[in-house]
Amino acid sequence: MFLTISTTGTPERPATDLGYLLHKHPDKAQAFSTSYGKAHVLYPEAGVERCTAALLLEVDAVALVRRGKGKGRGGAPDAALAQYVNDRPYAASSLLAVALSSVFSSAMSGRCTARPDAPGEARPLRIEIPALPARGGPDLVAKLFEPLGWTVTAEAVPLDTQFPEWGASRYVHLVLESESLTLAEALRHLYVLLPVLDDAKHYWVSSDEVDKLLRAGEGWLPAHPEQKLITSRYLSRRWSLTRQAMERLELVRLAEADDSEVEEIDNAVEEPEEMEETAATDASDAAGASDAAGTAGGADGAVPATADGPIPATADGPAEIAVPTEDRPTPLAVLRRDAIIAALKDSGAARVLDLGCGQGQLVQALLKDPRFTEIVGTDVSMRALTIASRRLKLDRMGERQASRLRLFQSSLAYTDNRLGGYDAAVLSEVIEHLDLPRLPALEYAVFGAARPRTVVVTTPNVEYNVRWETLPAGHVRHGDHRFEWTREEFRAWAATVAERHGYDVAFVPVGPDDPEVGPPTQMAVFSISDRNEKEAKAA
Repeated sequence: MFLTISTTGTPERPATDLGYLLHKHPDKAQAFSTSYGKAHVLYPEAGVERCTAALLLEVDAVALVRRGKGKGRGGAPDAALAQYVNDRPYAASSLLAVALSSVFSSAMSGRCTARPDAPGEARPLRIEIPALPARGGPDLVAKLFEPLGWTVTAEAVPLDTQFPEWGASRYVHLVLESESLTLAEALRHLYVLLPVLDDAKHYWVSSDEVDKLLRAGEGWLPAHPEQKLITSRYLSRRWSLTRQAMERLELVRLAEADDSEVEEIDNAVEEPEEMEETAATDASDAAGASDAAGTAGGADGAVPATADGPIPATADGPAEIAVPTEDRPTPLAVLRRDAIIAALKDSGAARVLDLGCGQGQLVQALLKDPRFTEIVGTDVSMRALTIASRRLKLDRMGERQASRLRLFQSSLAYTDNRLGGYDAAVLSEVIEHLDLPRLPALEYAVFGAARPRTVVVTTPNVEYNVRWETLPAGHVRHGDHRFEWTREEFRAWAATVAERHGYDVAFVPVGPDDPEVGPPTQMAVFSISDRNEKEAKAA
């Protein structure tokens, strides 16, 4: 099996620069040992105006069988003869992709010591692969390569030229041409898409393949229209790995859309190890449940003083504000969940969205009440959703209970068709985690696009912060809070949203309602107004 890479040049920019980029001298024929045979690099032509490098892989069929024993290893045939008599020595496949990454590793990563600026420069490229297995035919080849900036010529290879009536084989003769890509980009495209088109791998696919895919797909895979097919085939249709890769790709897409880093998007909660260490400070107080239901999984993180000292963090999450009582402090998170569930019951909702579900405390509480027949938890953070899955014991949940629950990744900065048609939505400690300029996007996504009959919103009351002895003056309750509103500010925002989208809104205090500064948490319950509903039905 082999492929050729060609480029053209001028006296000022000679085509032989290809040798520098590939780290292989045009005047030499070189050989490299691989696990499955020997790879040869040679240059059929090397001049100022045109230069071509060829990669030829001689496959050792015996070594391939010995290293790939076992049913299911990359689709290796079960029949003994077919293990030795197959297309691997002749057709481009995952074997050639691995040889590319091994022989041209520096070129693929965009490193060139001799010409530091050259790897980042686009240049005319022509790649030819005489025999490429393509499950899906020439049409799929075009769908995979054309969105990446390639001009694609994929001609089906006949089964037998002597018998044209037999039709075409599953192989194509492929030529790719581009003026706008770098060599590193081209090699990464081939590394991923060759095994995708072959739809089989010669080795066992494990979790490290996800990292390989994301590294090679950086900059192009998150936006590719065939992303799902590419991911599934590259990972040999292993569902768990495909889901993991798709989740990470979605984080990359959201980060790019927000012009931020992935780490900033996926910072919802502490790592489980950190949480365990924090919980160890006083395991006896683990009964004090915490709530981290915001977009960043954020609970109101200030710690109040009590007769026994500060309330420590628990195994359920970060430190939580508690409202002192004569007997035992009642966590504000518990009061907040109780208030939310009471509002949902009053609305008659059966199908509920928890938007920004964090670690899943509210979802867990809703599951205990059979009146809620469908519960959906969403969060932008995969880390939070992973912790929520563990908390809810999804892997051990009974079939009937599991049928009531869905968890998936979603950003409230964008409309999501999956959120439409529900009775109620909850935004518990969510809005304060968004920058103020992003609130209109959330408003439209929830009240305009999803448009549930009832929306419950809770947020801290900044006026109450003076009652927390351990909270320094001028500080917000959680490090990720972008703002905290007074009662007047929250009511003004809620009234504007209600008016704009045809809702009525009522306000409910959560926690002790201090006569001077109000309650620690303020809650707004939006419901579609009767007048608006009648007008909609009449229309």
